[in-house]
Amino acid sequence: MARITASQEKLKGDPRYNSLLASKFINCLMWDGKKTTAQRVFFDAMTEIKKKIPDREPVEVFTQAVEHVKPHIEVRSKRVGGAAYQVPMQVNRTRQQSLAIRWILQSVRGKKGRPTHMSLAEELLAAYNKEGAAMSKRDNVHKMADANKACAHFAW
Repeated sequence: MARITASQEKLKGDPRYNSLLASKFINCLMWDGKKTTAQRVFFDAMTEIKKKIPDREPVEVFTQAVEHVKPHIEVRSKRVGGAAYQVPMQVNRTRQQSLAIRWILQSVRGKKGRPTHMSLAEELLAAYNKEGAAMSKRDNVHKMADANKACAHFAW
């Protein structure tokens, strides 16, 4: 039986799906402490996803979309002898998740003229299908890391 630490005990999933990832996403979506508004936007987006893909649970689509956007490798600047090199490095799990959430929200907020829940639903569906702005951001990060493989020996 796994032991539950005090910090894990505090973690709560969202009220509808009981998902920790959804709860984290809602907290990142929230502006000015308006959590109820952020929850409404998220749950409306889940309803839109359910309309578009009726045979799948919307929270599964959301989780898979975030998994698809997670980067496995990124570049970090390393200064060696006065020159700055872009060194490709592996990304740990928590940073992968936070980058994926950040990129999805950036692409949603970049779309103007539509309700946020509609943009969020579209972006999540696009990421689920391995398309969209968040996926292109991930692909660009991977391409950058691939282009700088020659600097990999500078990794710390």
